[in-house]
Amino acid sequence: MPLRSINLQHRVYPIRGVFRISRGAKTQADAVIVSIGEDGYTGRGECIPYGHYGESVASVLAQIESIAPLIRKGLDLDGLQSVLPPGAARNAVDCALWDLRSRMGGVSVSAYAGLPAALVPVQTAFTISLDTPEAMAVQARLHRDMPILKLKLGGEGDDERVSAVRAAAPTARLIADANESWSPKHLERYLTLFASLGMELLEQPLPAGKDDFLRTFTSPVPLAADESCRDMTSIPGIIGKYEYANIKLDKTGGLTEALRVVRGAREAGMRIMVGCMVGSSLSMAPGIVLAQYADIVHLDGPLLLADDISPALPLQGAVLSADQAVWAV
Repeated sequence: MPLRSINLQHRVYPIRGVFRISRGAKTQADAVIVSIGEDGYTGRGECIPYGHYGESVASVLAQIESIAPLIRKGLDLDGLQSVLPPGAARNAVDCALWDLRSRMGGVSVSAYAGLPAALVPVQTAFTISLDTPEAMAVQARLHRDMPILKLKLGGEGDDERVSAVRAAAPTARLIADANESWSPKHLERYLTLFASLGMELLEQPLPAGKDDFLRTFTSPVPLAADESCRDMTSIPGIIGKYEYANIKLDKTGGLTEALRVVRGAREAGMRIMVGCMVGSSLSMAPGIVLAQYADIVHLDGPLLLADDISPALPLQGAVLSADQAVWAV
């Protein structure tokens, strides 16, 4: 009999309205959920395959199925890092193994990660999708009670978008994400205005691998590396360009590598942002562990869904709390 069982599930979560960034739009989030069972215990992890990195539900399922025999025989967290590359597939398995180990050992994931047993609830930024200035202002007005609004930007017209949102939500903290859609001219044209409007952070203005301009550009708004920061090997290349490293589990390939990136970024003198793809409470729960180290938290996936997983993480406004029923935090 195998030591462990493994179950893979493709689950579709409908999104409220349309989630739109500079690269496209979607109305649903496609997730892969991994469940690993041993001795009556089950650990779970969820990932969101990301087409920008050449991932699909089919490719992620195939990656995980390729190592299923190893998982059944007892593959551990250290072994996993060498048999799958960073990315969504490894994230789901990694998080499931963290969950399983904690449930079997009666020790919380946070304790294994060197944190206090009780995690502090975290306040997440809330995303306003890319749209016309008028439409983004409407959404900002509807969600002006959210303490931090994260604006998806797209290049031309971003000055009008940010100005419209600021007018609609004058007391909200603002951060933004250009998703690689800018050129150096946008940095020079927009960021003085954005600083005057109180913008606290801008993610990934230039394409990853084409951002050397930032080494000589003095930005009035702190910049965060997103697509330019995937795992520990990314850290040397973003030093001197960005103030923040945006760490996402689906990029690092799970909590194991994400914790290493936190340490590496801190040692490099960088600040930490924890981000997410659009996913369920099961995707966000490991992110709450990472968020204990973060200066800015963006884990609003469940707030964007029309139908979250059940049970879901406790949510009050923009504050997410850990819950053992979801994940062994």
